[in-house]
Amino acid sequence: MPPIQRGISPVDLKPTSTSLKTKATSLYAQGAANANLRPLDPFRSRHTEATRFLDFLTREEIDLDLTKYPPVDKTTQTGITRKYRLLHEEIRLSGLYECNYISYVWEAMRCALLISLTWLFMKMEVYWISAAFLGLFWSQLVFIAHDAGHMGITHNFTIDTLIAMIIAAPIGGLSMGWWKSSHNVHHIVTNSPEHDPDNQHLPLLAVNHRFLGSLFSTYHERWMHFGRIAKFWIPYQVKMYYVVLAFGRFNLYAQSWLFLIRGQGPRKGAAWWHRWFEILGIITFCLWYGYGLVYSSIPDNWNRFTFVMISHMVNMPLHVQFTLSHFAMSAMDLGNDESFAQKMLRTTMDIDCPEWLDFFHGGLQFQAVHHLFPRIPRHNLRSTQKLVQKFCRETGIPYALYGFVDGNKEVLDRLSVVGRQATILAECQRAVASDQRYFVS
Repeated sequence: MPPIQRGISPVDLKPTSTSLKTKATSLYAQGAANANLRPLDPFRSRHTEATRFLDFLTREEIDLDLTKYPPVDKTTQTGITRKYRLLHEEIRLSGLYECNYISYVWEAMRCALLISLTWLFMKMEVYWISAAFLGLFWSQLVFIAHDAGHMGITHNFTIDTLIAMIIAAPIGGLSMGWWKSSHNVHHIVTNSPEHDPDNQHLPLLAVNHRFLGSLFSTYHERWMHFGRIAKFWIPYQVKMYYVVLAFGRFNLYAQSWLFLIRGQGPRKGAAWWHRWFEILGIITFCLWYGYGLVYSSIPDNWNRFTFVMISHMVNMPLHVQFTLSHFAMSAMDLGNDESFAQKMLRTTMDIDCPEWLDFFHGGLQFQAVHHLFPRIPRHNLRSTQKLVQKFCRETGIPYALYGFVDGNKEVLDRLSVVGRQATILAECQRAVASDQRYFVS
């Protein structure tokens, strides 16, 4: 639990001797007890033919990473960390942590144009165009909320959090508290199947073969079972990927509301009031969007339905952006000696695009840079990218950079591979079940 949720500051914390693996083991044992299973080693399960198959795939991926990236011995990784700190100092002295507020004038003008077009076409009763502009308006606001959520605008916790919550809750119907809760973990344990909530999408998506066995999520504190729905769905996930993402905003509503209803946000300290602010904000969203816009301004149910669906599905490219930079990248753990910088660059890709198209990507195309330095303001990421590329050349760390189309192909290839692996695993399990030699008392 973050210190802010306990009403204390980081300086009040005392060092603990409990390691992350010990905590994971404890969580696993608790989850196993709840599931009436034996608390085995959290990183391995019973050696059936299926788990041998998955272990083989894991070793294959680890070996591939070890050949592509610098050695993970302590000496090499300490050198990378030293250069990473020098890079941070160079970025700081270059003024790249300072926000360019003129850029946000353009962001505000773009948002004002989109919401004005929403209103104009609503008055003209061209509801589907109005809905499309509303969806684009939400997408642009998400980029600003992401900036503020990382304290990348004013660098003041209270002001940036207020900006983010106002955008998220009353305007967008979402909880910034939920987003921070999961997103901060994502930045620490990027792409880890057991730990990163942004990777855990069963039964609809499995982005790595390790989801084809039962894993315990240390974030959700529950088992992620590869059950009947997943076994049926995952072989077809590559065909349904964009369809699933088209409904992504509805999932964000559900996650946000569950987070607030359960009171999972801060209850003490400087952020105790955030939950109540967001609850009031989401009620406001339901009133203006659900009642004022959809129900009162649109005359019939069919147009209401199409307005809701279009305004939400227009956000599909935004959800592609969320997944694009990580789904095709490594999800393997190379050990505790791997440096933070190498792990971020190994698990994250950047998307190449012309500068004039930056508004469409909203800074999310620089995810590798962003993961190395999360508080650098969005409009400085392109300049920072050049310094990161120089750092990669000096350290020998591959810098993953793809065009938008090629990045999508990489993700689809990964989903296709995992889908085929799921099919092979199912055939393996059927073969074992039909072979009486495996039924040993």
